[in-house]
Amino acid sequence: MFTGIVTDMGEVLSLRQEGDLRARIATGYDIGGIDIGASIACEGVCLTVVDLGATPRGWFDVQISAETVSKTNLSGWKPGTRINLERALKVGDELGGHIVSGHVDGVAEVVGMTPEGDSLRVTFRAPDALAKFIAPKGSVALNGTSLTVNEVEGATFGINFIPHTRAVTTWGQVALGDKVNLEVDTMARYVARLREWG
Repeated sequence: MFTGIVTDMGEVLSLRQEGDLRARIATGYDIGGIDIGASIACEGVCLTVVDLGATPRGWFDVQISAETVSKTNLSGWKPGTRINLERALKVGDELGGHIVSGHVDGVAEVVGMTPEGDSLRVTFRAPDALAKFIAPKGSVALNGTSLTVNEVEGATFGINFIPHTRAVTTWGQVALGDKVNLEVDTMARYVARLREWG
């Protein structure tokens, strides 16, 4: 489990296909505090650490299945790609965002960007099948970042990014047409499921 509060911006160092896709990711995390088998959310995708090292800087390797590549924006990774990282939630940690599983539901697209004061309003188009789970003032995780939805119209929804969020995450580099990993709020999914059975 994660909270959607990004704690590091990593960088993809290398990618190689060896059955599954293997990625090496540079990080500012203390490698000595990460175990093999640990879960780290990379752009909102829960991935398992399979190797670690500290030369020339701290890095960890993850294996990514073909299923994950096909259902997320990880297919667009290349060396130099900056990615949002979050370590798994520990009992007693502050829950500053919302409960995020790291199981991406689909890919949304950036379809609009408008400056609003110091903030940036970004409009996304969600896959039609996921639109019913997105509500005004509800939560979503986009590229692993816990965010509050401002407005919803059909399959499009808007998010305001404050300067702090853009400075400490990859949202400072957002561009029209970007494909982003979308995880809907777990509670919204369960409420919709209960209504189907009601």
